[in-house]
Amino acid sequence: MCSKLKGWMCGTGPQDSIFRSEEMCLAQMFLQPEASYETIAQLGEMGCVQFRDMNEGITATQRKFVNEVRRCDELERKIRYATSELSKDGLKVVDLIEDFPPAPKPKEIIELETLLEKTETEIIELSANNVRLQTNLLELKEMIQVLEKTEQFFSDQESHNFDVNKRGTHKDPEQCDGSLGFVAGVIRRERQFAFERMLWRLSRGNVLVRSCQMDEPVKDPKTGDMVYKTIFVVFFQGDQLQGRIRKVCTGFHATMYPCPSSHLERLDMIKSVHVRLEDLKIIISQTEDHRSCVLKVIKKQLPNWTAMVKKMKAIYHTLNMFNVDLGSKCLIGECWVPKRELEDVETVLSEASLALGSTVPTIFNILETKKTPPTYFRTNKFTYGFQVLIDAYGIAEYRELNPGLYTCISFPFLFAVMFGDMGHGFLVFLLGLWMVLDENRLSKTRAGEIWKILFGGRYIIMLMGMFAIYTGFIYNDCFSKSFNVFGSHWAVQYNRTTVLTNPALQLNPTTDQRGTYPMGIDPIWQSASNKIIFLNTYKMKLSIIFGVLHMVFGVCLSVENFVYYKKYSYILLQFVPQVIFLLMLFGYMVFMMFYKWVQYSPSTTDIAHSPGCAPSVLIMFIDMILMKTETPAKGCTSSMFPAQRELETILFVVAIICIPWILLGLPIWTMCKRKYMRKNTEHFGDTIMETLEISGKEVIITEFPEHHGKPAHFKEEVEEEEEEEPMSEIWIHQAIHTVEYILSTISHTASYLRLWALSLAHAELSEVLWTMVLSEALQMSGYVGCIAVFIIFAVWVFFTIAIMVMMEGLSAFLHTLRLHWVEFMSKFYTGTGYEFQPLSFTAMLTAEDEA
Repeated sequence: MCSKLKGWMCGTGPQDSIFRSEEMCLAQMFLQPEASYETIAQLGEMGCVQFRDMNEGITATQRKFVNEVRRCDELERKIRYATSELSKDGLKVVDLIEDFPPAPKPKEIIELETLLEKTETEIIELSANNVRLQTNLLELKEMIQVLEKTEQFFSDQESHNFDVNKRGTHKDPEQCDGSLGFVAGVIRRERQFAFERMLWRLSRGNVLVRSCQMDEPVKDPKTGDMVYKTIFVVFFQGDQLQGRIRKVCTGFHATMYPCPSSHLERLDMIKSVHVRLEDLKIIISQTEDHRSCVLKVIKKQLPNWTAMVKKMKAIYHTLNMFNVDLGSKCLIGECWVPKRELEDVETVLSEASLALGSTVPTIFNILETKKTPPTYFRTNKFTYGFQVLIDAYGIAEYRELNPGLYTCISFPFLFAVMFGDMGHGFLVFLLGLWMVLDENRLSKTRAGEIWKILFGGRYIIMLMGMFAIYTGFIYNDCFSKSFNVFGSHWAVQYNRTTVLTNPALQLNPTTDQRGTYPMGIDPIWQSASNKIIFLNTYKMKLSIIFGVLHMVFGVCLSVENFVYYKKYSYILLQFVPQVIFLLMLFGYMVFMMFYKWVQYSPSTTDIAHSPGCAPSVLIMFIDMILMKTETPAKGCTSSMFPAQRELETILFVVAIICIPWILLGLPIWTMCKRKYMRKNTEHFGDTIMETLEISGKEVIITEFPEHHGKPAHFKEEVEEEEEEEPMSEIWIHQAIHTVEYILSTISHTASYLRLWALSLAHAELSEVLWTMVLSEALQMSGYVGCIAVFIIFAVWVFFTIAIMVMMEGLSAFLHTLRLHWVEFMSKFYTGTGYEFQPLSFTAMLTAEDEA
């Protein structure tokens, strides 16, 4: 009984989730606080419930679970810190693709916080120890270089017979007569010039600075950057100047090192520093091994921790959407659920309550609402790519007809009309087939956004290649060459005299045609000089025929929406005049194309029906619009069949009548309907007034029979939704719609000529590439020709893939996309809905990993 009631309240219909979006129900749930976390966690694992925010007017800091969200942010910060430390050591964290861990239970959250706190503390200590050890190592290496490089400075000084203070600069020298003190150290190379200039100004030129560059750049332990440094020695005289020089070194962040002036003392210090350096390297090696072991253990657990924290944060964000009652005894939330998943959701809610031993079960109710539900199409690996193309234009309204179903065939077909080449289509098909057959391995590849888009449309690519092979067979075109499959049905009188007088092969259907090629284009046309004229006419007419059929099909699909939404008046006031207008003009033009092919033949003996008398369909269509008649040539007739001009006049008049039909029909119908409704509602009020006498007092009670039992905000929303649109706006919208449809019918028909233009351009580019590149190598002879064939063939393959397949394929893809978005979908598709975005842990983690 309950399932039947819920089915009635949600609406019934066929389970056609690709033809129309899934039927949705607005549900209300009352959760106990102790069971709320586990319930939302299980719903997140299901991934079929979209929650509504019940606290839109409340800021994020004022919500109930703001502290829990902050705890999750802190955990994410610790995970990011651990990830950055791993990257410093060259360890990359591999994201989980499947088998995600479950969301941590409330008791496990404290353990996870303790574990991450311990991990962060351990990493910080290891990093601090590593920085200290690396700093000591750097100082020892710099000290060795200072001691070695200053040997030359003191040798130069001794050659000048200077007396150097034996105690150096790191002890306060006693008062000496004429003795020199010195300061040795290391400074960054970019600060050297300013450092020396400051010393010169400070001492008024009474210092001697000697410097040299270090052999190799050193790594800064704190930042990890490579730094170039300079070794310097400053000779001075006097205690007062010594203090100033020290301050300048400190200000320029120069590192000062003790350096004896005696040669023997310097050698002894170098030996002792080397010993300390070797001991320090052993300690650093052991520390790095320990750090590496710790980080590798963390690396194994980090993906699981990341997934658990993200799930936990998503749960608390969802709980913040719930409304808390005054007593804080339960959480009240609303959600959109697909009708198919109602039973599963109810099962999950009951199991979660039983598992936690909750005394009060979760209450789950289906609400009546006039809110627009979200749009959800249940897709698979094949239909996903096509649905993405449709959603890029706009999300369908709830239960609106989905163009993605028909796009699965029409999109690759129109692409193939522009990309008709068996060779190029086979290359595209191989690319799509490879991605389809190896999709399990390739789906785990993380190669950037372009690869993600390419792999997501693998079935589209495969179908485009298959259809391109088919249209290439119809065009009889493979890398600009033709196949003689059924044998040519032309017999050309082409002897030596003809070759000398007219070397170009000119096909004349009156004298040379011997029947009809069974399927596709006769291969003889590939060698004919009038090939362009023939293919130009053939492909132009095909593009108009396909375009008109595509648009008529789009207009007819609008009937499906009118019937489903019970807008039956729109069928008579919108669909009928639109399709009549389209057929009376452009449908007639398509008919005349077929009639011209049948009526005029080179084998006929009637001059009036010979190819020379065949009129231009385009000129004939223009004359129909202008209502004029062209003067026929001698022996020809001005019309294709009797009463043609009268028929064209009738068709044109009917098409003109359709314009005010579209413009005035719907607004006038709306006015009459509203007038009728007002007349019928004059005798009935919106409220039922009941007068009750209680204790001698008269109490007036106002009830809303249609919305009895609903909250006040629900009634207000219904009243807002039922507010009538002003007639002035209806007239304006209908005028815009009429002008747009009438003009777009003409422009969209012309837009389908891109099928002809791109197909012709693709064939010509392919022929140019063959003629000017590969055929030149095939005409070479000798040893040079053998070598040139391989080189030029590689060049031809490169240009074929780069230009003919990639660039031309992308161009044809974009033009096909435009034909579907603008010319086809505009006839019936609004695309003003919003997407169904359920709480799905799998979708959330997968999307973030790909990002």
